[in-house]
Amino acid sequence: MSDNLRFLLLQARRPEDRVRNEERRAFAARLDVHDDQVIQADIFRDDISPARLQDVDALLVGGAGEYSVLDDEDGVKACIKLLTHAAERGFPTFGSCFGFQALVLGLGGTVIEDEPNAEVGTYELQRLKAAESDPLFEEMPEHFLAQLGHKDRAETMPSGVISLARSERAPHQALVIPGAPVYATQFHPELTWKDNRQRFERYMDHYGKLFGEEEAQRRLDAHEPSPHANRLLKRFREIFLDGIRA
Repeated sequence: MSDNLRFLLLQARRPEDRVRNEERRAFAARLDVHDDQVIQADIFRDDISPARLQDVDALLVGGAGEYSVLDDEDGVKACIKLLTHAAERGFPTFGSCFGFQALVLGLGGTVIEDEPNAEVGTYELQRLKAAESDPLFEEMPEHFLAQLGHKDRAETMPSGVISLARSERAPHQALVIPGAPVYATQFHPELTWKDNRQRFERYMDHYGKLFGEEEAQRRLDAHEPSPHANRLLKRFREIFLDGIRA
């Protein structure tokens, strides 16, 4: 029964950042569970040791606002460590954006800063051949829209993972560990186009400096619905988690 499931959401955001609670609500909505089933953990201030996994059914990681997986911060290192531990155990895990990059690093891949190819807004992605036989991605069309918001990207993927999607600007957009319910996406399946537009507005000052005010406004106005990507989290729950607490 999905009403009994518990999810631990690792967050790399300042306490006063309104996106913290919006992110929780977005994950809960796309998973189709109650908000209180998603337990927030601040990677800079809370205990995020492996013991935190004992009382939850799955691990989630979302975006990171102003932070990067390349930051020399204890909280970032602890987040990478817990994600790697969960992945190596085969513990049900879904990481998006910052979570994707953290898992890539933790498993031995590389991440670089690449502002010229930053993807912020709605973009078209391509499902790769390997995704056709993946239980979660097999129903995705060959081309689909997704919500993104990143300037860092994976440069090389770890050995032992399968790449599932790409975009024109970033060749690595999704991964799975074979035989385990461990997924991560560079894009944000938890965000609808309205969620992503609202988040863009929250960080408009930052994006105005990054892209220039005119280009930032163009990207803000170009958000589009991403229905296929938005179904991924509910399918993840249905395939890998429903029934484990029945």
